Amino acid sequence: MLKKLLVLLSLCCAALAYAAVDVNQASEAELDGIKGIGPAMSARILQEREKAPFKDWADLIERVQGVGEGSAARLSVEGLRVNGRSFKKAKAPKTPRKQREAQQPSAAPSAQPPAVPASAAQ
Repeated sequence: MLKKLLVLLSLCCAALAYAAVDVNQASEAELDGIKGIGPAMSARILQEREKAPFKDWADLIERVQGVGEGSAARLSVEGLRVNGRSFKKAKAPKTPRKQREAQQPSAAPSAQPPAVPASAAQ
């Protein structure tokens, strides 16, 4: 029975170690605990958060220098959340087919016959 209790206690501690950290509620120490966030970045995050809470990941990326889409994705994997949400990269808007075809060079055959070397013409 004691072994089962110890195992359960260990699992609970492990789950807490991987718990998500919300950027709008985290302390400086909690932010520093996220792999990829050091003292300088946590200070920038807290400074911006004092002005207003972050609305979403796009707001965080826009307001905090040093956080781009790539680092946001990595920080999200490490457990950082904005309002409880993980980072999801925005999809590029679909380009209509006609516009894509207009952008691609034409693959139509040319009107001129292929050039024949002078030695082969004789």
